[in-house]
Amino acid sequence: MHVHAIVTGVIESTTTSTSDVRWGPRLWGALVVLCGVVFLDALDVSMVGVALPAIREDLNMSTAALQWVVSGYILGYGGLLLLGGRAADLLGRRRVLLVALAVFSVGSLAAGLVSSPELLIAARFIKGVAAAFTAPAALSIITTTFHEGPARNRALSIFAVCAASGFSLGLVASGLLTEIGWRWPLLLPGPIGLVILIAAFKFVPNDGRPERDGQGYDVGGAITSTAAMLLLVYTIVQAPEIGWANPFTIVSFAVVVALLTAFVVIERRSSHPLVRLGILRSGSLVRANLGAMIFFGSYVGFQFIVMQYMQRLLGWSAIETALAFLPAAVIVAASSTKMDKVIDRFGTPRLLMVGILALVGSYAFMLGMDVSPNIIGVVLPSMLLLGIACALSITSFNIQATAGVKDEEQGLASGLVNTSLQVGGAVGLAIVTAVISANETHTAQVTPEELLASYFPGLAVVAGIAVVGVIVALSGIIASRKESKARAVEAELELANA
Repeated sequence: MHVHAIVTGVIESTTTSTSDVRWGPRLWGALVVLCGVVFLDALDVSMVGVALPAIREDLNMSTAALQWVVSGYILGYGGLLLLGGRAADLLGRRRVLLVALAVFSVGSLAAGLVSSPELLIAARFIKGVAAAFTAPAALSIITTTFHEGPARNRALSIFAVCAASGFSLGLVASGLLTEIGWRWPLLLPGPIGLVILIAAFKFVPNDGRPERDGQGYDVGGAITSTAAMLLLVYTIVQAPEIGWANPFTIVSFAVVVALLTAFVVIERRSSHPLVRLGILRSGSLVRANLGAMIFFGSYVGFQFIVMQYMQRLLGWSAIETALAFLPAAVIVAASSTKMDKVIDRFGTPRLLMVGILALVGSYAFMLGMDVSPNIIGVVLPSMLLLGIACALSITSFNIQATAGVKDEEQGLASGLVNTSLQVGGAVGLAIVTAVISANETHTAQVTPEELLASYFPGLAVVAGIAVVGVIVALSGIIASRKESKARAVEAELELANA
């Protein structure tokens, strides 16, 4: 159901482009609330990252166990995003958003109060499940409210500003709060979520219950896709400890392949699939999802390594570590207000190529890290390039992934790109953690040189993943040029026939 038809008093006609209509107070209010959702998600991710070393020490967790504090959230998020996007399309985006926000807020409070690693990971997983419904609902409300083109690009740029602001504020707030105790960064998103929930009741338009035309829910698809992602990450994490040739490892990978195969079969036969496979015929959508998976997969692993390096090896405090990452977030926040104009001028394929190259450069600089800090020669240039990469890429992925998609499938398209981000992050982090664990020195006294040596292989893997992203971005530029030539030929034929 088209949200333009609901925002009465804000938009004069559903047939008029949003870019031609002045945005009224209620429309701005709805956009602010929806941006608050992504702000909350980014805030939560950055706050947990800074607190990880303190959580590790207090709960006596190993590297492999610690990554589940992050992966538990990411897997709940990535595993159910497709179902979340579909639920938003079928149940109503506002309804899904409100319920999921309430669960997310309660989950945040629970995560900050538990006292065991198992309960902490469980609470994080529940929060991820809730985010799997808030994210596609919020993004699909934006993409159905604002017409494709300058208006949507502007709205998504503001969306990106809020994500960057949440991330940068989360870094600083977590650094300060972790100095008091690691529980405080986990608790903070709870009350913020409740404030956003109250505002959502007032400003987010009621889209009612869409006509379902007998459509239902693809439970089988949701179960097989989620189980496959959970088992894949678990197997990658466990393999270094039990062996890659261990029968359990081999059987687990075989089961993952079987589950993914079953998912595809279910989607092909279902009358109302979780993922309509025909949507994957869009080359730009597929490239956006592959690029997002690679981008976030490398970044989550990179953040995990650098946070450990700065606090465990260099002995930096939580606030010092947060400030080290702050330049990247500031660049994203400062540039995002102009990104809609930049995208309109240069297009997403070019920006993604530059963004991925900047990402590779960021990781390359960090390969120069040593047992003593080198802020000017290593850390600062790495963070500046990381900020450029995020500024150029994140909004471009969202725009490219939802371009040309019908309103009734915007929830699906939004769910796909967010799934790619989160699954990429979970798998990337699992691989990096496995590599670090395999190279760790398991003795009572680990020297700084031995600890540093365990980080380099993981960082090399991160850089390698990003290089694959360059290939995907290059394919986008080639496809864009072919499309431009095809349009030029069509225009010439039309002129010749006129």
